[in-house]
Amino acid sequence: MCATCGCSRPEVEVEWQPKPAGSSEHDVGEDQRVPTGNEIASHAHFNGREDVRVLKLEADILSENRKYAQQNRRYLCERRVGMLNLVSSPGAGKTTLLTETIGKLKNYIAVAVIEGDQQTSRDSDRIAATGVQVAQINTGKGCHLDAKMVGEALESLTLEEGGILFVENVGNLVCPADFDLGEGKRVVMLSVTEGDDKPLKYPNIFASSDLMIVTKIDLLPYVDFDSDACTQYARRLKPSIEVIGTSAKTGDGMRHWCNWLSGFLEFPRIVP
Repeated sequence: MCATCGCSRPEVEVEWQPKPAGSSEHDVGEDQRVPTGNEIASHAHFNGREDVRVLKLEADILSENRKYAQQNRRYLCERRVGMLNLVSSPGAGKTTLLTETIGKLKNYIAVAVIEGDQQTSRDSDRIAATGVQVAQINTGKGCHLDAKMVGEALESLTLEEGGILFVENVGNLVCPADFDLGEGKRVVMLSVTEGDDKPLKYPNIFASSDLMIVTKIDLLPYVDFDSDACTQYARRLKPSIEVIGTSAKTGDGMRHWCNWLSGFLEFPRIVP
């Protein structure tokens, strides 16, 4: 279990209850359960233990997160700032896409970035070199950002009305799916080097995203990646998800991506 999902939080108690001898996986009675109403099955990482019966959480972490997310949403709405939550596995190209995007946007609208990593400021240094505001969040053992972290980072930024705020989440396709940050849209990214079946393997993040960006499409001639199949897999999970293929190296798809952003922010197209 990740640090911010419960295992290192002092207010969270994890209680394991052994499986009764001779019982099967399907005959657990109500008297054998710990009634809490706060069980978060999607974040129970059991690591193959067969004696696990109940994960008891004394605090409803997701409920707490939703409150902070609503606060962030109100804060951004008051300032007419659009926030995007960018999620991917490590190495999909989030920072590279962001630096190229910032270069195309910053002469038209105000851009700011919240950069999430477990350690170092290497990515935020790359963002800062573009000349826009950036706030760094290092999560340590945490495998995702949560709404409280983002809210604290918002206080360090001077956001201009009508601007855009990108949140580059920690590289992870599992835990970020459950944590609303207060974003206007969620964007999931995968590169063509990762395999076209990524949506099937990590369904929650694709089902909760508004846009799927397939990166590094300049490598398509050299890898075994079926773009049509990947799109079909994603749309099985969310029929309305939009799909854009990009290459920050060649510029392919960047016009499409920037114009998608203009629609998100409801201003005229950036690139004709």
